[in-house]
Amino acid sequence: MGSTLLGSYIARFDRSNRIKIPEKFRITIEEQYGKDLFITSLSDESVQIYPLPVWEKLSGSSMEGTIQLKPSVRSFMIRVNRKGNHYRIDSKGRILVSQALRENAELNEEVVVLGLSDHLEIWNREKLDTILEKNPLTNEDFESIAALLPQGKIE
Repeated sequence: MGSTLLGSYIARFDRSNRIKIPEKFRITIEEQYGKDLFITSLSDESVQIYPLPVWEKLSGSSMEGTIQLKPSVRSFMIRVNRKGNHYRIDSKGRILVSQALRENAELNEEVVVLGLSDHLEIWNREKLDTILEKNPLTNEDFESIAALLPQGKIE
């Protein structure tokens, strides 16, 4: 199995606000990063699930503390840490998502879990479908994306 989280799966929350991580995602996360996660919301549209090593690299918490003195970084850290928390995948492959995160992202019982290379996002299915329908990819989008990719052959 590869080390990239790709695709989407339908999942359900149980009565205790836990969700079972789709097996292909869970296996990749555990093999590549371990069972520790950071769960937060960056925009209230969805919930992000980061393997803890990915989160530490993204947030700069594994670097020198001086980066956190920058006002924008400090503001970001306050926001995501107020909403987020460190969790561990349990023995049944489940994680707890706080009620506050679920309510802000309008997550009901059945949701979509998306793999976004190195982390997961949980979305309200109807909300995600509406966003995708209202904002289809254009030729300009594809050109912008192509400009970000390394030039040369894809192997």
